[in-house]
Amino acid sequence: MDAAGYTTLGRQSGLMREMQVVANNIANLSTAGFRREGVVFAEHVARLDREPSLSLAHATGRAVDLTQAGLTMTGASFDFAIQGDGFFLVETPDGNRLTRAGSFTPSAEGALVSPDGFRLLDAGGAPVVVPPGSGPVGLAADGTLSAGGVPIAQIGLWQPADPMSLRHQSGTLFAADDLEPVEGGQVFQGFLEESNVNPVSEIARMIEVQRAYELGQKLLDAEDGRSRSVIETLGR
Repeated sequence: MDAAGYTTLGRQSGLMREMQVVANNIANLSTAGFRREGVVFAEHVARLDREPSLSLAHATGRAVDLTQAGLTMTGASFDFAIQGDGFFLVETPDGNRLTRAGSFTPSAEGALVSPDGFRLLDAGGAPVVVPPGSGPVGLAADGTLSAGGVPIAQIGLWQPADPMSLRHQSGTLFAADDLEPVEGGQVFQGFLEESNVNPVSEIARMIEVQRAYELGQKLLDAEDGRSRSVIETLGR
């Protein structure tokens, strides 16, 4: 295969990866706290023997869109939504993870857990526990959680020290190397943050990627036909 074929194959691989990311975004239009993702294309230059260098598309990086999404009122005592920067911190078997999905329920012991059973952590990194039978639960905008009018914990808001270290793990969970507390973020009780995926722009992007992939496939087919024609001509 010649340089044009390798270049096109690299581009096709990146477009296929981008199509998967776009499809995942569309599938999570209604997932509370979901963050839209995009694919980062970069240029990879390969050195060739006795020939000019070969430039290939490299599309393994992902960019997380941290744009604020709208808030939906649920009225549930343990539904929390963040307005501004920051993430909730939850404890998972693979380590602490960041999330904007704020739907929690108290366990039998009173610990607030996500739908997957991961415990919500406070500003000090300890599990947030609401003692059973302690009275109505209230949440201040600064994250102070109270039960029966008595403060019991402060929900922490965290963010990666380096935004580029934010890595999507699964669903609405993210990992980062170094975390730091967020100043100025607000937490609202009885609300959930929506997905920040724009369906119109994502569908438009899907069509654009599909058309680009089809054009690349036509080029590969044309190159294959050209190569076959040359072989047949020389073989006569």
